[in-house]
Amino acid sequence: MNAIVVTGTGTEVGKTIVTAAIAALARAAGKSVAVVKLAQTGIEPGDESDVDVVSRLSGVDDIHELVRYPEPLAPATAARRAGVDAVPVVALTARVRELADRDLVVVEGAGGLLVHLDDDGGTVADVARDLDAPVVVVAAAGLGTLNAIALTAEALDRRGVRCLGVVIGSWPAAPDLAMKTNLDDIADYANAPLLGRPPAGAAGLDPDEFRETARRHLAPALGGAWTYSPDAEIRSDREETAAPT
Repeated sequence: MNAIVVTGTGTEVGKTIVTAAIAALARAAGKSVAVVKLAQTGIEPGDESDVDVVSRLSGVDDIHELVRYPEPLAPATAARRAGVDAVPVVALTARVRELADRDLVVVEGAGGLLVHLDDDGGTVADVARDLDAPVVVVAAAGLGTLNAIALTAEALDRRGVRCLGVVIGSWPAAPDLAMKTNLDDIADYANAPLLGRPPAGAAGLDPDEFRETARRHLAPALGGAWTYSPDAEIRSDREETAAPT
């Protein structure tokens, strides 16, 4: 099946925005797209879930939240505290395979790559390996991210899972020195290309603006038109205004 797995170097790095951006561009290209959230935790009544955000921004309505647990914890931990059995990774993977007739299935993980999804220690990396799907790693922009990217990429490599590339999940309007120099170094640390840097505040855009933002800030491998070049980044920093928050 044609699937991409989106994982993060940790929580709150922008996985859902990147998932929505990939889905929006695939939909705009005329593809049939499904989006899967493997496990959602910690959503209060009335809050938007990750799949709600993806649907609102991308316009994709073929969305699937496979598991939900009440507390904002690792899925296996949240299931245990809720007094239920965590859904095994093999069952999650089987659910994703049911969508194999779509042109693209975008699978969003929960937390980082090796967070336990079930009581046997199954992870997002196991899902990607079972699906034979490449992984997009979403990372923070600032100081410390290179080490987290390298560890995630190494874990994928040890498991025989291809890292498609890295996306900075939220690029600030006024990046600092570490953020700017990280753009030069990410490919070496990940042994995979830098595939984009959506701007901070993208979650507040309307669907048309979001799709255009995705096109401008994701690489062709993900359906966009962005290519990293240091000179272009300098011009972009001067020309762009901050996205709405």
